[in-house]
Amino acid sequence: MPDGDSTGQGRVLRSARALREAGLIAPGAEAGATAVAARYAVSVTDHVAGLIDAADPADPIGLQYLPHPAELVTAPGELDDPTADGPFTPVKGVVHRYPDRALLKPLLACPVYCRFCFRREVVGPDGGVLSAAELEAALAWFEGTPAVREAILTGGDPFMLSPRRLGEILARLGAVPHIETLRVHTRVPVADPGRVDAALVAALRAAGKPVFVAVHANHAREFAAPAVAALGRLAEAGVVLLGQSVLLRGVNDSVSALEGLVRAMIRARVTPYYLHALDPAPGVARFSVPDAEGLALVEALRGRVPGFALPRFVRESAGGGGKKPMRG
Repeated sequence: MPDGDSTGQGRVLRSARALREAGLIAPGAEAGATAVAARYAVSVTDHVAGLIDAADPADPIGLQYLPHPAELVTAPGELDDPTADGPFTPVKGVVHRYPDRALLKPLLACPVYCRFCFRREVVGPDGGVLSAAELEAALAWFEGTPAVREAILTGGDPFMLSPRRLGEILARLGAVPHIETLRVHTRVPVADPGRVDAALVAALRAAGKPVFVAVHANHAREFAAPAVAALGRLAEAGVVLLGQSVLLRGVNDSVSALEGLVRAMIRARVTPYYLHALDPAPGVARFSVPDAEGLALVEALRGRVPGFALPRFVRESAGGGGKKPMRG
């Protein structure tokens, strides 16, 4: 794998050496970051690199994306599959945890790799793309499961597919009579906004059904001008935008940071939806925030932001039981 490569969206940094040469990590940190990169995928887009304050080791953007040796320490209770996708996988690429909706994971590549990712053991630049036969089997499962009313594309990041391929998948799902809505979970608008072009927007329109895009962002600074413009292109095409965030130590674990995040979302026409408690994937303990503290933070937002901008604080329950609202 090259240290850095270029795509139509700009340079992508994929190694500790590339991060050091870009000035994002100190020379003394390269060996530790290299050890992390040998186990977990590293990718920082040119856009994200421009958001990182490399002079600040506690920079909330850098913390999310720059590898750290603590990732190689697995704490008690951390799991390779913390959301228990495996037992709920009827065919490869599908997760059916709730009666009325199911996930489709057409690939496992992302534009960036979050250092707290709950699928960090399986995502990576090799793509994990479903073969033609595997994708056909997954789509046939949706067609043959009438209880499913919503198909949710996730991964990996579905916006990493070519617009043609994404459009074909959405159109196929949209043609299923019992599927009423489609949802796509993505980091792309805030991590690689140049990908949200006319072709991608046209692919979403090909569905012929209502399309919701859940945008993963954790800090207000992720809503830079290119990201806001990308989200605007989606909103103007009739796509409903929802915001998903993870509560992370050092990133958004204060009332001011959370308020800034949800205000940045609503300015960008994104409705805050979920604030996730951290899933216990291997090596993510440095980001953990106690549930009681998270509940207090969300409660403190009441009265500070509009009611529609108050995210639901949820945790993935053990054993694959799905998301449960956190309550005091």
